[in-house]
Amino acid sequence: MEYFPVFLDLKRRPVLLVGGGEAALRKLRLLRKAGAEVTVVAPRILPEIEASAAALRRRGFVDGDVNGQTIIFAATGIEAVDDRVAEAARWANLPVNVVDRPAASSFIVPAIVERDPIVVAISSGGAAPVLARRLREAIERLLPARLGRLANFANSFRGAVRGLLPDATARRRFWERFFEGPVAESVLAGEEGRAREAMLTLVNTPANEKREGGIVQLIGTGPGDSDLLTLRALQVMQRADVAVHDRGIGASILDLLRRDAERINVEGLAQPAINELLAGLAQAGKRVARLAAGDPFLLGQGGEELGFLSRRAIATEVVPGVALAHRSAIEARSLRRA
Repeated sequence: MEYFPVFLDLKRRPVLLVGGGEAALRKLRLLRKAGAEVTVVAPRILPEIEASAAALRRRGFVDGDVNGQTIIFAATGIEAVDDRVAEAARWANLPVNVVDRPAASSFIVPAIVERDPIVVAISSGGAAPVLARRLREAIERLLPARLGRLANFANSFRGAVRGLLPDATARRRFWERFFEGPVAESVLAGEEGRAREAMLTLVNTPANEKREGGIVQLIGTGPGDSDLLTLRALQVMQRADVAVHDRGIGASILDLLRRDAERINVEGLAQPAINELLAGLAQAGKRVARLAAGDPFLLGQGGEELGFLSRRAIATEVVPGVALAHRSAIEARSLRRA
């Protein structure tokens, strides 16, 4: 990861923008949408910048301009001036972006898809900005226009749901069902009145009717290549509370889990102990992703675990992986096309 992705709250925060031309104007529009109080420094300033900036300094940049700022943008297009701005920011330990020059910047501005308050940021780390823009265009086409309305609708019920379901896992599962269900569909269709009535019914359902039992989902990771995981495997991993995995599961696969999911490496643990661990986690109401390298049923491991859990009436699901033979066939077809 070349850059650490982060979203800054700039509402009513001071931001310095050095430059008064088109490049500066583009940054100013974004900063104003984020609620920043932008001071512009430049000898010549476009009329639209004059009308939108919180403060203007009609002169050249001086090092002291960075004092008291939250972040800095250098957008003059004059390399010597922008380098001076960047150097002053670094001395003041302030983040700085030099427009179109990632190497001179301490942070970069990603391509953005906005469905306020939902914001998707895409970055190539400065390596391929045109590719990042193309990805943004593809995502724009995929995301519903009312996605932001859906986020605000859900936010209006967060307090009620928190009071109803004090357990964090139960709340997460409630929201998963909500965003996949008919109430969310009504919001996206513009029928918010109908959606609100349905949501009131949903949140007033007794809490004991919302409890879900645990489940163990046995996932074969195939040859170990994260690109060859099935879509279902990825969906299961993103929803799991706990991942129980073998030594052969690589970091590229484990990185696809939810960041807050517990990870348990059962390397060196006897099979009966693994069986008991899986059962105990499920009986505690956890969603368990059992990740096994290769085909867990080929060597009998998956079958033994499945049988053990079934005899205890624990819900299970088998999520097959791509077999090694299938991978070889895929690679052979790719080579023929090449």
